[in-house]
Amino acid sequence: MTDSAIQISVVIPLFNEEESLPELCEWIDRVMEEDEFSYEILLIDDGSKDRSWEVITKLSKENPYIKGLRFVRNYGKTAALQTGFQTARGEVIITMDADLQDSPDEIPELYSMIVQDGYDLISGWKKKRYDPITKTIPTKIFNAATRSISGVSLHDFNCGLKAYRKEVVKNITIYGEMHRYIPVIAKWNGFAKIGEKVVQHRARKYGYTKFGLERFIFGFLDLLSIAFVNKFGRRPMHLFGSLGTLMFFLGSIIAFWLLGKKIYNIYNLQPYRNVTENPLFFLALVAIMVGSQLFLAGFLGELFVKQSISKTGDYNISERAGM
Repeated sequence: MTDSAIQISVVIPLFNEEESLPELCEWIDRVMEEDEFSYEILLIDDGSKDRSWEVITKLSKENPYIKGLRFVRNYGKTAALQTGFQTARGEVIITMDADLQDSPDEIPELYSMIVQDGYDLISGWKKKRYDPITKTIPTKIFNAATRSISGVSLHDFNCGLKAYRKEVVKNITIYGEMHRYIPVIAKWNGFAKIGEKVVQHRARKYGYTKFGLERFIFGFLDLLSIAFVNKFGRRPMHLFGSLGTLMFFLGSIIAFWLLGKKIYNIYNLQPYRNVTENPLFFLALVAIMVGSQLFLAGFLGELFVKQSISKTGDYNISERAGM
């Protein structure tokens, strides 16, 4: 099968999901056969401690369309998705979780929205969820904050079920915990036609969730990082230089004002105190020093940007199956 013959690549990051993999792959295969799609399934084992890799190896031998990659350790979901994006050969890339909470029955319509309706990216929206309130409430707050900061109007940024045009995933790079912000990164990279589809959310059948509340804290920090890099990543002097110049001039104005006031009092034979005895002097001094450092940081940032070479974020893979 040539690359051009593959219509859909299904990228599935996983960690300790040995029970669900056979059922999930069988379900995807059934959907693909019914709709006569040419496809591949990429199972990215993110350093599982259970028998997930043994299951993947067995599945890849039974079905030539199933391929597996295994990390030497747990890198995280973002790393698994980035590696899957680099490996995928389909014209449309579908991502979903391995826990059977995402329904493969959604794939044909997601594919149609990309190919026929011309969307660059379709994000799933789990409008009705089967998660505990300790997970749903923070998720709503997180989504609202992300919409406000990013300007991307999606209800569910964290939904693992998404569809991408091939050009999107081949032209973005994600790292850290940025997988939930792929729509934001895609938009800021010029892929502005982003849609949303209400998808079925199923209760977890096997195992337990691998994510805790800390993901929301890290996620918010990643959002701030993305916003900064997108706006000032290639022109750091615009931020640091502006702030530095403003603080430098503010400190200088205060210092000259204090000095001028002292000279005026001396000239008019009025009582005065030394400039260094005035608290404003130290405020001015700090402003001048911080302003100079910010300006220097912006200058150094510009040098790094000029000399930087984009990296794709390679990860160590210990084994491969079916490829």
